[in-house]
Amino acid sequence: MGKAVLIIDDSTTMRKIVNRSLRQAGLEFDTVLEAGDGQEAIDLLASQKPDIILSDINMPNMDGIEFLKTKAADASIKDIPVVMVTTEGGSEDMVEQSMSLGASGCVKKPFTPDQVNEVLGPLL
Repeated sequence: MGKAVLIIDDSTTMRKIVNRSLRQAGLEFDTVLEAGDGQEAIDLLASQKPDIILSDINMPNMDGIEFLKTKAADASIKDIPVVMVTTEGGSEDMVEQSMSLGASGCVKKPFTPDQVNEVLGPLL
């Protein structure tokens, strides 16, 4: 089975940009799953097990921090690595909090394919 990625962001445009950046970084995924918020992602993870998850922090319904907490409590998905995607002006506290909750890394927007590869490469 090929590699799968789950991209969680409330912006459809941002999900497309992240997906394109993955391809430009040379990270090929056979399956690209998308979710508009953390709750949608949790629902999707009940039936799909991607190799890696890229999640925005600021989203409606369930943000990235709540997503990490909920994911950590579920033994079937807790070991899937999560990389947080944050805005450059994003709160360092939020990044630190997400790392303490089990995030494997962080990519700041706007990002280059090289930056994506640098953070995701070792996790795949």
